[in-house]
Amino acid sequence: MELASAAGPHAATPAGKPRARSLGIPFGGQPGRWNAITDVPGVEVGYATLVQGTSVRTGVTAIHPRGPASADDPVAAGFFSQNGNGEMTGVSWIEESGTFAGPVAITNTHAVGVVHAAVIAWAVASHPESADTWLLPVVAETWDGYLNDINSPHVTQQTATAALDSSASGPVEEGSIGGGTGMNCYAFKGGSGTASRLVEHAGSTYAVGVFVQANFGARHELTLAGLPVGELLAGDNPIAEHFSAPPGAGSVIAVVATDAPLLPGQCKALARRVTLGLARTGTAGSHFSGDLFLAFSTGNPGAFMTSADSLHQTGGTDYGRLRFIPWGFLDPFYTAVVQGTEEAVANALVANEEMVGKDGHRSPALPRDQLAALVRARYLSGGGA
Repeated sequence: MELASAAGPHAATPAGKPRARSLGIPFGGQPGRWNAITDVPGVEVGYATLVQGTSVRTGVTAIHPRGPASADDPVAAGFFSQNGNGEMTGVSWIEESGTFAGPVAITNTHAVGVVHAAVIAWAVASHPESADTWLLPVVAETWDGYLNDINSPHVTQQTATAALDSSASGPVEEGSIGGGTGMNCYAFKGGSGTASRLVEHAGSTYAVGVFVQANFGARHELTLAGLPVGELLAGDNPIAEHFSAPPGAGSVIAVVATDAPLLPGQCKALARRVTLGLARTGTAGSHFSGDLFLAFSTGNPGAFMTSADSLHQTGGTDYGRLRFIPWGFLDPFYTAVVQGTEEAVANALVANEEMVGKDGHRSPALPRDQLAALVRARYLSGGGA
């Protein structure tokens, strides 16, 4: 495997933070234009970040599957729980119907309720034609209480609304931003990360994008480019010294998006493959980590829209229609999820700096120079994969 090029749009975030490819870490597959979940047409990401005083390190991330203007058009979706020590609202309806409508929001564990209420208020204000329908927002969380004063109500409905209203397509910022602001990953500073892959099928090119809020893993587990990075960079681990939970505690939320037309069951199959991408980075999946994954397809726009008016007008005699990729051709999409997940986690780690938060707790940044040297030593000395 060749070293990844440090040139091009995949080497840095919009704010100029380095991404994993800038260190020469090799990854398989072909990324999209932005190497981000926003390579899926229509998908937008927005953030609201709270860094205040010495103890507020948190925020909200919003992902609009079809953009905010089409939030009332459901997408095909599937959910998978690798380990249920966490929360993602709305999944009962996803399991029942294979769909959801509206944005996905990600925040800290104790802010799920207020963000859930904010998504409903935003939907009613933005789409008043849907105000009389029921709403089941998808809101997920990871725990940032090591760095953030999680028990105080710093995240408000206004915070969540700011994230929902700030969404955009194009390149996506990574690291300590949005819901990922106060998170840790493999006992380094973690947070928000994303990546994408392009997949060809029947003459069409589709994007598969992955977004992670990474807050999981024990230091000794971390593996990048096949290197036991956690063991080689085992020093400076204040989280292990001061964190009361066992190593590996935390959580990870992953959102997979694609414009390939898929059935709900196929979306669930994509969500299951996140586990394999995470495993490439070393984690065994701690009991104390909530690992919850959502995948959706923006294909078949309008196919899942129903209303009392439409049912009355058609007398319930019409049929819905779905176009989908046959099951036997999904392997390249599975590979894309695995590759994208692995790189998204690496990006969340690399695009970060040290952070000090509540009670003086410190989360060190992954030492990029040392990691780049390890990668060069392995791959330039003939010890490639």
